[in-house]
Amino acid sequence: QVHLVESGGGSVQAGGSLRLSCAASGYTYTSNYISWFRQAPGKEREGVATITSYGTTGYADSVKGRFTISKDNAKSTLYLQMDSLKPEDTAMYYCAAEKRSGYDWHYQGAYNYWGQGTQVTVSS
Repeated sequence: QVHLVESGGGSVQAGGSLRLSCAASGYTYTSNYISWFRQAPGKEREGVATITSYGTTGYADSVKGRFTISKDNAKSTLYLQMDSLKPEDTAMYYCAAEKRSGYDWHYQGAYNYWGQGTQVTVSS
């Protein structure tokens, strides 16, 4: 059984940094896409960043140049380094794994496995 557990969220001031982690059990990060999503109150869940089995990365325009996705296959852990945080980055952040083929990575319905989320709050 696959379990994804996010950690690293918290409260920071604008301009600060946080590093999120997503530890997997029962799943190998060497296969397929794994991604970070976020959902702010009253808004739809949106794709933030993705990384493929080859290490190719992709980002939402809103976070390009500020966020960096990476993974440690040996530790089965996904990371999201978030720098220059803005109040609009405030959201619950989720990791998602195993994207089904034929879907864009931004599409939340494409993933088979999800974590429970970790809250990020950025104050101005």
